[in-house]
This record gives sequence, C-alpha cells and structure tokens, in this order.
Amino acid sequence: MRVLLIVVAALWGAGAGLLVPRAAHRLSVDAGEPWRAECPGGHAITGPFGGWVGRARCAAATAKRDRTPAVPAASVTREPPAVAPHCAAYGPSTPLAATVTALACAALAAAVGGPRPEAAVWLLVAPVGVLLALVDHRVHRLPDVLTLPLAAVTATLLGAAALVPAAAGSWPRALLGALVLGACYFVLFLVNPSGMGFGDVKLALALGAVLGWYGWPVLVVGGFAGLFYGAVYGLGLVVLRRAGRGATMPLGPFMLGGAFTGVLLGAAAVA
Repeated sequence: MRVLLIVVAALWGAGAGLLVPRAAHRLSVDAGEPWRAECPGGHAITGPFGGWVGRARCAAATAKRDRTPAVPAASVTREPPAVAPHCAAYGPSTPLAATVTALACAALAAAVGGPRPEAAVWLLVAPVGVLLALVDHRVHRLPDVLTLPLAAVTATLLGAAALVPAAAGSWPRALLGALVLGACYFVLFLVNPSGMGFGDVKLALALGAVLGWYGWPVLVVGGFAGLFYGAVYGLGLVVLRRAGRGATMPLGPFMLGGAFTGVLLGAAAVA
C-alpha cells in the first residue's frame, strides 16, 4: 500500500507540475501590471479556465509548425522565418517544475507512510508551493491571488481532515500555528521591510497552518529552516561575489523549503 501511494503521488506531482509553467508565466509580472495574456512569442494564451490551465507549450506556435507544407529541398531559395526565442515553451522551467513537484509529492507520501487524510492536503498544496517558488524566483514577489487563498484553503482542508479518525494532527493547533508564524514574519517585516516583502508574511499564514498541524516543535523547525536556507543562499552569493550585501533575493522558495523539511520530519515522527 505504501509503495502504491508513493507511485500515485509521484504521478500526480508530475502531471500537476506540467501545468505549473503556464501559470507561472502569466503570474510573473511586476506589481500593478496585468497578468500576461501572451506567450513569450506574442501568441494569445487560450485554453480552459481563461487560459490558466493547459500544457506548458505554446499551442499557436506548435500548430503553425504542424501546418507548414513540405517544400522540396531544390526549390528552397531562402531560410524560413525563425520562430521567436522560447516561443514554443513557457520558459525553460518545464522539466524542472514537473520533476520537483513529482519528487516533493513522492517524498510527502513516503513520510506520511499510509492513507492518512492530511496526505491528500499535502499533495494538493504541493504544486501550488512549486508555483509560488517559481514566480517568486522570477519576479521577487508572491501574488495575493495565490498566497491568501492558499492560507484559507489549507486551513479549510485541514479542518476537514481533522474530522477523519486516521488524522495525525490538530486543527486548532494548525490555526494557531498560522497566526504565530504570520505574526513572526510580520515582526520581521516591520524590522527590515527592505529585506522582506509583505507577500512573505501572507505566505507564512499557510505555512504556519501546515507546520502547526504536527506540533509546535515542527513549527519552530520549519520556520527557522526557511530562514536558515535563505541565509545560507545569500551568504553563498556574497562569498561568490554574485551579489552585494545589500542585494535583495526572493525568500519564498526558502520558506517553502523550510516548511517542506518540517512537514517531512513531523509526518515521519507520527507515521
């Protein structure tokens, strides 16, 4: 049963990860700008749900190539017009997003170790976490359209999971964890607003709920792990002279990595 759960989780993660690059491309805009409605080559983005869900390649560019008639080599007098760079794909992150999401889902399923209700919650929110990390990495911001609904949906799903007898966590503690971690990041934001965005504070609400589900030690470990990962990365950039001491960097991916570490430890402890 455990092996089957891990395989199913990995397949789910791979499939969901293939949908991440399109959404990341549309959401990767500066504050105040509208969401992108065109692919990198200028073709209009179409598809289900207003074009938000679909394959990670530009359908217009692919169809254009497929309709190009075959021309004998002897009759070719000039090179065909080149397609815009990266036109057929929403950035170079498609294989990475699918791989990371699949591995993350498989690791979560392995840590939970059985058909517990919270496992379904982790598998549902993991692709959103990858999407947030990718957007923050690209434009150094975490969109409200993702962070705030993620916090609300995570709390609601954990409340439903707590009603199942096999649940291994506490819903009231998850709610308190969201408030505690959110408050901690809010204080950090007030202390150093130039080094931390308010989007990080909003993301902390969802991560606090996830970590608080398994207990206060897990919340502390996951919260500090995110800051530690970010600090190590920033120090590495300074040492390698790829950034100055006053340079800004996206904290969201490291917050998500710290929460992922905490959930793995918490799930393994109660498995």
